[in-house]
Amino acid sequence: MKLSQFNFNLPKELIAKYPPKDRDAGRMMVVDRKTQTIEHLHFKDILNYFTDGDVFVINNTKVFPARLYGEKEKTGAKIEVFLLRELDKHSRLWDVLVDPARKIRIGNKLYFGDDETLVAEVIDNTTSRGRTLRFLFDGSYEEFKKTLQSLGETPLPKIHNRPVEPEDEVRFQTIYAKHEGAVAAPTAGLHFSREMMKRLEISGVTFAEITLHTGLGNFRSIEVEDLTKHKMDSEEMFITQDSVDIINSSWESKHKVVAVGTTSLKALETAVSITGKIKPFKGWTNKFIFPPYEFRTANALVTNFHLPYSPMYMMVSAFMGYEFAKEVYQIAVKEKYNFFTYGDAMLIL
Repeated sequence: MKLSQFNFNLPKELIAKYPPKDRDAGRMMVVDRKTQTIEHLHFKDILNYFTDGDVFVINNTKVFPARLYGEKEKTGAKIEVFLLRELDKHSRLWDVLVDPARKIRIGNKLYFGDDETLVAEVIDNTTSRGRTLRFLFDGSYEEFKKTLQSLGETPLPKIHNRPVEPEDEVRFQTIYAKHEGAVAAPTAGLHFSREMMKRLEISGVTFAEITLHTGLGNFRSIEVEDLTKHKMDSEEMFITQDSVDIINSSWESKHKVVAVGTTSLKALETAVSITGKIKPFKGWTNKFIFPPYEFRTANALVTNFHLPYSPMYMMVSAFMGYEFAKEVYQIAVKEKYNFFTYGDAMLIL
């Protein structure tokens, strides 16, 4: 498959700028792969599709306030720093993106906070925009993390084209977020309210938690036409034995295994063994899924409507079938579904 095959016309006004009033209040398109049929419903209708013994695989990663604004020493130039990954707790080393990158060189110091609460030194160039920073902080690790939390901003994607608001701190996070490490929300999970999860549990649905710390690689431009030559950024992921047992048991008893989001689906496909069973996992994945691809782990997917050229759209195309996905997305645009972070949901059966 070629990159150019994953373009489609998406009017800007269909990229939702704000979340719906209630988490589970959005619309939901239900797509049946076998019958190639489409229904237009609401997310609350998801209750009608699952029953006792089915399992929802949810990604419990937690987004941290990864965007910092600082100044360069001497010149006072305004610099945006996007925290990507903590490299070393003890020496306070982080991989970051800086903007504008051309002004930042090894040895430069950056100051954050009105009273220069936090200072960082650039110690390495990793890519054209990437740098490694060492934060110069004398307090404990807990105090350091609190300082980062207080200075950082919710990393709402810039395509939303608006200032971050207090509401985003809550709504750019799933209600079941536990383990901090993501720089982007696993957006399919944003539709689940506490009431919705409770109602699913009452109907016999089980939730199996996995952790995949969503990285910026999902939103970076793919720069090669031949998709086999694209390398995804690595993301850290964990699947415990408890979750493995729940998922494998449901699969063996011929119930539905529902991946909530492309991150959950990627994690499952990373951790599947030759026998088709999920195994516990602790490490990194750079799995890049695009058509044709044979899935072995989930038989249903809850996802949002994704942007053209994105790895998430490619994965959905692989799950649904390329031609059918193309048709479904044309209908989604025509029916004015909301796309991206705060957009509507799709249930693929």
